[in-house]
Amino acid sequence: MDLATAPLFGLMRERMAWLAQRQRVLAENIANADTPRFRPRDIAPFAPASDQTTARTSVALSLTNAGHIAPEGGQAEGAAEEKARTVYEATPTGNAVVLEEQMAKVNETAIAHRLAAQVYRKYLGLVRMAASAKG
Repeated sequence: MDLATAPLFGLMRERMAWLAQRQRVLAENIANADTPRFRPRDIAPFAPASDQTTARTSVALSLTNAGHIAPEGGQAEGAAEEKARTVYEATPTGNAVVLEEQMAKVNETAIAHRLAAQVYRKYLGLVRMAASAKG
C-alpha cells in the first residue's frame, strides 16, 4: 500500500496546503493594516478536490405524520447561504483591516492546522501499528 496515495493522506495534504495558504493571506492582511485603501482578503472555504467533481443533491423535507408541522421552503431556519458582508469599519485613509478580526481568523486557522496535524499523526500511528502487527 502506497501511503502517499491513501485517501486520508491526500485529503490531509490538501487541507494543510489550504491552511498554509490562508495563513499567508491573513498575514498579508495584518502586515498591510496601515496601508491606505487596503482591503482585507480571504480565500474560498476548503473544498477537497474529490468534492468538486461530486454532484451535490439536496434533501427535501417531507411530512410523515399529520401531527407534524409542514415544512416551509427547502431549508431550515438560519441555514441560508452566508453572504460576504460589507466592511463596517475603515480608517480615514480607507484601510479596512480590523486587526481583532484578522487575529481571530489566524487563531481559527492555527487551531484547524493543529487538528489536521494530530489526525495525520494518529492515522500514521495506526498504519505503523498495523504494519508491525504479527499475523
